[in-house]
Amino acid sequence: MSDILNEAYGVVQCKECPWYKSCIMPMRFTAEDLKRQFESQSTLLGQSAQIDGATQNMLSGMAMAAQNSLLEGCPVLIDRLRNSPALAAQLKKLMQNWGKEEKQE
Repeated sequence: MSDILNEAYGVVQCKECPWYKSCIMPMRFTAEDLKRQFESQSTLLGQSAQIDGATQNMLSGMAMAAQNSLLEGCPVLIDRLRNSPALAAQLKKLMQNWGKEEKQE
């Protein structure tokens, strides 16, 4: 009986989630976003908000690298992946084998 309730709770939890049917998407931020954040933090700490060319290049590189490695995810999906190692492993295997079926045909 508790399995049915848990499953029903999961369905309701997803339907009420603002991420419904779009559980995963890449984070969207740019070097300008990082620069604004850096400047606002510097201002709060009472430091100069001047950013030189080297720092700007570093921020651009960080933004580009982060775009390729970070993502936002639905909190319900993330919770399910954390609580179910088998589900996480299954998803990982699916992603690692993505497109291999097409090459074999």
